[in-house]
Amino acid sequence: MKIMEFNRGYEKMFAPSQLTLGVFFAIESYSGSIPKMENQVTLAKRAEALGFAALWFRDVPLHDPSFGDVGQIYDTWVYLGYIAAQTSSIALATGSVVFPLRHPIHLAKAAASIDTLSEGRLVLGIASGDRPVEYPAFNVDFATRGERFRETLRYFRTALSDSFPAIDSPLGRLSGVDLIPKPYGERIPALITGHSQQSLEWIAENGDGWITYPRSLDQQKGMVNNWRELTKNAPDSFKPFSQSLYIDLVEDPNAPPKAIHLGFKSGRKHLIEFLGASREAGVNHVVLNLKYGTRPAADVLEEIGQEVLPFFPFHHQEDEENIPEARL
Repeated sequence: MKIMEFNRGYEKMFAPSQLTLGVFFAIESYSGSIPKMENQVTLAKRAEALGFAALWFRDVPLHDPSFGDVGQIYDTWVYLGYIAAQTSSIALATGSVVFPLRHPIHLAKAAASIDTLSEGRLVLGIASGDRPVEYPAFNVDFATRGERFRETLRYFRTALSDSFPAIDSPLGRLSGVDLIPKPYGERIPALITGHSQQSLEWIAENGDGWITYPRSLDQQKGMVNNWRELTKNAPDSFKPFSQSLYIDLVEDPNAPPKAIHLGFKSGRKHLIEFLGASREAGVNHVVLNLKYGTRPAADVLEEIGQEVLPFFPFHHQEDEENIPEARL
């Protein structure tokens, strides 16, 4: 299967029949909506050294107390640039940039800047957004965000790919000028999050991958199989399937799972078994969120790095035949 070339982040995160791990900022456990954001650079560097494939950045423009989480609190693009300067090889992924709330020129300029400065490590997760309270503040119609999402992505890609493009769009006319810099490599991959008000057929045709929330393994396997069927004739041939997962990793490695919001509390043995089953189901990347953890994030990160990541190394870390089965 052909995969996207010349994007270092994408190549590190994704390979057919393999699964890698990433971690969300804030890399900490916290109650309420707002994390402390302490020691994040140290933890990001440690995640890179341990062999995580990606660091993930949320995009939450405004604090909505009813929603319950503001992500890493900082502007997505500013924080991407800050962390890119502190790291050297780990992929920098967004989960997910709300495309309808921004003009495509601003998006393209910021994305190409981060991608170039990080030497091709940017992988974009993009979405139509799910917080209605944000849309009036940007003077954007929430009801038509799906249409605006499609048009923003089209404009964004054309501005990045073409030299002096001619664009005539409801979002603006571009003529006689060019957007620089262009992406570091072939292009900046854009993975669609959820359905983003689109059909799955549209996502399969227009996305460079798909990001979803966790479901039961049987449900996830069915979704992956459907995704593979829809994308089997794509020019790139391989389009990855990714998901998020909240975990509370306890000290007892044999602790059985207990459900938490969009994930589970367990020892590492269950986590390894779950990830192995997810890999067998066809999931290519799982991004871990430590918000609901009961242990220090540094300890959890270390345990995952030492005891879990050897089963799920980033692409090219070692030959596929040397990757151990995810069973204990």
